[in-house]
Amino acid sequence: MLMLLLRTNYPDESDEKLMRFLIRGDKKAFDEIYRRYAGPLKGYFKRMLWRDDEKAEDFVHDLFAKIIRKPDSFDTERSFKTWIYTIACNMCKNEYKKQEVRKNTSIGIDQNENIFDENSNLIKEVEMSQFEEALKEQLNKLDNKHREVFTLRHIDGLSIKEIAEIIQINEGTVKSRIFYATKQLAGRLSEYNTINQ
Repeated sequence: MLMLLLRTNYPDESDEKLMRFLIRGDKKAFDEIYRRYAGPLKGYFKRMLWRDDEKAEDFVHDLFAKIIRKPDSFDTERSFKTWIYTIACNMCKNEYKKQEVRKNTSIGIDQNENIFDENSNLIKEVEMSQFEEALKEQLNKLDNKHREVFTLRHIDGLSIKEIAEIIQINEGTVKSRIFYATKQLAGRLSEYNTINQ
């Protein structure tokens, strides 16, 4: 067993295998899981929790503390990514309930995140910047359930199936919510529809 741990190349292992190692007390497996997911989860929490960097850090810390305390709560036959995002999603929902979220909170896309391929052309950059601000503003106006699926799909890059498992709704409902959110955003941002042409 000791020889197996000494020879393990952690970056090459699947998330699920790392969790099996962690359940057996392997701290290096936890370090690798943390390296893979702390950044993306902080970005997710920050977008979902009113752009609050400190709160996002706290939520990442709390989530990984839960994993350290009870690693065996993960079923190693399931997808780790789906499982960890389910926990993150539930943490956000609990926070919403606690805070009684107002309609016009400032949840949105990280200003430092370049989700668009910008040209060096100054006019194009200004247009893109204006579009990003407008998208952020309109994303904030969506209700939680539509903003949540749009964020998980188009910003965090999760699949329809993963989102369905995380939110515990069927895939058809996920698709419907994404379609609705996209349609609403497209309608509200129609003045920008020539930017990428």
